[in-house]
Amino acid sequence: MSETPRRAPTDHHHDHSRSLFDRFSGAVTRATGTSAAFMIAISVIVIWGLTGPIFKFSDTWQLVINTGTTIVTFLMVFVIQQSQNKDTLAVHLKLNELIACSQDANNRLVDVEDLSPEELKVLKAFYVKLARLAESDDDVHKSHSLDEADDLHEEKLAASRKDRDS
Repeated sequence: MSETPRRAPTDHHHDHSRSLFDRFSGAVTRATGTSAAFMIAISVIVIWGLTGPIFKFSDTWQLVINTGTTIVTFLMVFVIQQSQNKDTLAVHLKLNELIACSQDANNRLVDVEDLSPEELKVLKAFYVKLARLAESDDDVHKSHSLDEADDLHEEKLAASRKDRDS
């Protein structure tokens, strides 16, 4: 039986369905994350500082830089958040694909980002158990599962009850 062929990823450079803000935020994030953008920002501050004596370090002179940086910062929060949300979603999807395609992976981890903080704490406790199990093993190449960690935990509890009862 043959596998269903997968569709090729879309060409994102020609995808007109992406929102204008999505394209804009991606371009701004890429542009502002360069050394050239940093040098421009430094230059603006230096020029502003050098014009201080010309404007007698007036309140208006100070207001110009304060207002300008506040507006840019306010707008950049939304641009950066848009890009970060998209990147985070892409990373989650890639990790979900790796989990889904591996027979040995725990499928409970797909969409783990949607769990409540309490559920995440429970899941973390499982991985703490798994880490302890791995630490006690001399073979660094041996892998353990959450089920093994649970079984070991139950064995320890049973042994503890047996010792306590005797």
